Amino acid sequence: MPIKPEDLAALMREVEQEDPIDFADLPFPEDDLRALVANHLCEMAGAMENFSTEDRLMTLLAVSAKLVLENLVLHVQLLRRHGLPVGEDVDALLSRLRKGDEG
Repeated sequence: MPIKPEDLAALMREVEQEDPIDFADLPFPEDDLRALVANHLCEMAGAMENFSTEDRLMTLLAVSAKLVLENLVLHVQLLRRHGLPVGEDVDALLSRLRKGDEG
């Protein structure tokens, strides 16, 4: 049984209790943004109805990985724009990537 957008939005709020999102001063209500994302993801999941379980999992992992990468890039850009240092984890990751470029 596919998840309903309302249920997905509720799960998103639960996850955010442990890892809050900084919505800053966006001119949109947080719940509207959650609903927009939940609807989009449920539509995407529905479009994969005929996919095998393995293909569905790989697609969802690829989408998740892309979003995490995009979030990392935006976070680092924001920190740099404001002249703030990145956290130790991000700094270590960027250092590893720089070393890979040199090798």
